[in-house]
Amino acid sequence: MAKPSKTVFVCQNCGATSPRWQGKCSSCGEWNTLIEETEAAAPPGTGLSRKTSGRVIVLEGLKGTTQEAPRFSTGIAELDRVTGGGVVPGSALLIGGEPGIGKSTLLLQLAASLARAGRRAVYFSGEEAAAQVRLRAARLGLSDAPVALACETSLAHILATLEAGPPPDLIVVDSIQTLWAESIEAAPGTVSQVRAAAQALIRHAKHVGSALLLVGHVTKDGQIAGPKVIEHMVDTVLYFEGDRGHTFRILRTVKNRFGATDEIGVFEMAGEGLREVRNPSELFLGDRESSSPGAAVFAGMEGTRPILVEIQALVAPSSLGTPRRAVVGWDSSRLSMLLAVLEARAGFSFAGQDVYLNVAGGLRINEPAADLAAAAALVSSLSGVAIPRHRVHFGEVSLSGAINATPLMGPRLKEAQKLGFREAVVPAQGELETGGLTLKPKRLSHLRELADGLAPCD
Repeated sequence: MAKPSKTVFVCQNCGATSPRWQGKCSSCGEWNTLIEETEAAAPPGTGLSRKTSGRVIVLEGLKGTTQEAPRFSTGIAELDRVTGGGVVPGSALLIGGEPGIGKSTLLLQLAASLARAGRRAVYFSGEEAAAQVRLRAARLGLSDAPVALACETSLAHILATLEAGPPPDLIVVDSIQTLWAESIEAAPGTVSQVRAAAQALIRHAKHVGSALLLVGHVTKDGQIAGPKVIEHMVDTVLYFEGDRGHTFRILRTVKNRFGATDEIGVFEMAGEGLREVRNPSELFLGDRESSSPGAAVFAGMEGTRPILVEIQALVAPSSLGTPRRAVVGWDSSRLSMLLAVLEARAGFSFAGQDVYLNVAGGLRINEPAADLAAAAALVSSLSGVAIPRHRVHFGEVSLSGAINATPLMGPRLKEAQKLGFREAVVPAQGELETGGLTLKPKRLSHLRELADGLAPCD
């Protein structure tokens, strides 16, 4: 006989289980995230017994001929860039983002683009009614696209619908947290329901060769809800980022079994939907007609794409006993380290000063090469001397104050020259190819030379 079902308490943040309720999850440390769920009993015969014998698996070596995974273009160049050149049939993609950031708009444009190209796209909406989806399609000018639409949250009904017709090229489920399976006694959105729905949909997509795109809710920290449950099951994980105060959106990949994980796609929210931004540097730089103290341009890299962005700093006298340190778009720990290095190694004093650092446009920078640009902005604001507006910076700063070499210096300089910059402050270490460049580089080896770097390059 099968064992009866038992009750467990599952953390809705990390998926950890506990035999009894407790206020704080012992795995992730979150409070009030344990919810009682019924653990379904395993069907008889699934475990291994002494009489069970497996078959011998043929082992292979690492050397051999392999073929590149087949792909099809989405019709959206920025999305193709992020996914590694297109969507792989039979793969599962997960996209997460804050509510209202534009996930449904992007997926509706994707489904319409594929449908207009002659492919079959099926869109399951569990959060909106069909009338709401049609209103969005009319606003975006996509009403004529032959997208198959259904508003359903039952996993059994969705699988039955998919199995009844021809296999679609794209299956969109918005969102995975709204689906529920009858065999699991838990509310929709719980870890058990999300796991069961994701496993069933991924199994079906890989069996028939359809590309599956799931939408996931995010937690208060910006992570996809139940990250250890969902993200390990899919092939690609995408994050849709952006600030509602800005019109642009960034699609970033954090996991990709069929491509790189350091590419980004840049979109701009317009009245007709999300519009691709082919040259994001012009968007992030903004107005560069006039220069003021505390503004430095950083030449960064996002995957294979060079991006120029302005870093703004404000150093002002503090009336508090403990000066304030605030940063937007950069790591706050990195700012604290950089201020300590500037004081201890370069002789700049920020004691009694409030320090504010902002990455213009709302872009978030994770590259260590932004250290030199941030330091230049801080020194410029502290001294009141403006940095020439036709100059870019990049370089990683060590704890000794030395400026370390930065990879891919050539593409950074070429992008800066293309946008009209004439000077660059770069690390003294590392090879620098200046062939075909009219831009003047000034090489620094230590932060002590940064004050001299505010003057025009020789």
